[in-house]
Amino acid sequence: MSVTIRSYTPDDFEALLDVQRESFPPPFPEELWWKREQIEAHVATFPEGAMAAVVGGEIVGSATSLIVTYTGRPHTWEEVSDNGYIRGSHEPDGDSLYGIDLCVKPAYRSRGIAAALYNARKELVVRLKLKRFIAGCRIPGYGAFADRMSADEYVRRVAAGELKDQVLSFMLRQGLTPLQVLDDYLEDEESLNKAVLVEWRNPAFADAPAAAQEEGSAR
Repeated sequence: MSVTIRSYTPDDFEALLDVQRESFPPPFPEELWWKREQIEAHVATFPEGAMAAVVGGEIVGSATSLIVTYTGRPHTWEEVSDNGYIRGSHEPDGDSLYGIDLCVKPAYRSRGIAAALYNARKELVVRLKLKRFIAGCRIPGYGAFADRMSADEYVRRVAAGELKDQVLSFMLRQGLTPLQVLDDYLEDEESLNKAVLVEWRNPAFADAPAAAQEEGSAR
């Protein structure tokens, strides 16, 4: 199957909304799907980070990113994404590409679409000479283990291959590594509102200090 990754535009809004509808059906609240104003803001603010996966002329997946200066301070999805608009949090002179959204239509999952979008993000990191790609990763499997271990232990055990997590295990397969657990990152019952910040390091900066050792904030 041939997958093309291209920038999405405001003209793609209905197709992008179809991806959201199929990826997040009821009881997922409709008000959390992308709004046209948000798509327009993504394209106007950082078009390189607005990616669509196209198969046979159909948009089957999308991913949105922005640039931040990451230095280790805890944050929420709303803070880093500017409530989904990115205008107030995108830093053109920052050092890290931050992924705030990625979804694939269910009929196209397990067919390399998400991996193609992550590869495109990595290529963008290299092309823009950024230090890393980072994202807040859901840990939906954690809820079943919360009564017997902390989120940090859960993440360590998933990273060690002792446990499987639907989202984090996929991220690990993409070459991302856990940096830190984020509390109250996003309203997410399965993850108990927690996420783990994961990182893919630009090979050009492989010998630089790890992101978790730096000081400051991510917005």
